[in-house]
Amino acid sequence: MTESGKPILYSYFRSSCSWRVRIALALKSIDYETIPINLIKDGGQQFSEEFQALNPMKQVPALKIDGITIGQSLAIIEYLEETRPTPRLLPQDPKKRAHVRMISDLIAGGIQPLQNLSVLKQVGQENQLTWAQKAITSGFNALEQILQSTAGRYCVGDEVSMADLCLVPQVANAERFKVDLTPYPTISRINKTLLALEAFQVSHPCRQPDTPPELRA
Repeated sequence: MTESGKPILYSYFRSSCSWRVRIALALKSIDYETIPINLIKDGGQQFSEEFQALNPMKQVPALKIDGITIGQSLAIIEYLEETRPTPRLLPQDPKKRAHVRMISDLIAGGIQPLQNLSVLKQVGQENQLTWAQKAITSGFNALEQILQSTAGRYCVGDEVSMADLCLVPQVANAERFKVDLTPYPTISRINKTLLALEAFQVSHPCRQPDTPPELRA
């Protein structure tokens, strides 16, 4: 916590996992300070001893709040949900709540890690694009099918949930890796609806303290 008692988010503008948390903080109107961790510069600032002491996984995001430090975006979002329940990001109905967690895990565990920077480094420069596209399309094929039964206006019914916080950053990754989104009309429709909401705009990678000038909106 800072002197003012503000939570501190260790974030990288382009990190989709950091973006999930930035959306949650914006939706819940939590004022916070950003400490940017550049994942590319100096061989990756996440590998510094100082940051490793904070998050042994050497990944962003990490959130310092209420005297503790939390890593892992979904764990952070669940903590915010339990301590600052309004507006809620997990539905009251247990079945809907299960759907939200299922979709969040599908993206956070089944798609994003496979196309993460650390994995792409392993597959070699010339294979990176094809690898990332394969990981995302395979996950999106499943997600599109699931959303056809769970979606209303958003991923699960008509309330913004943790699932939506995972969806939007993942679609941005898909676009960055030039994935054709034509086969995913439900994903595309929900993404477009969500991007019109203020919380998704203020948290957007093009509007962060560490966004390079040429990528700023």
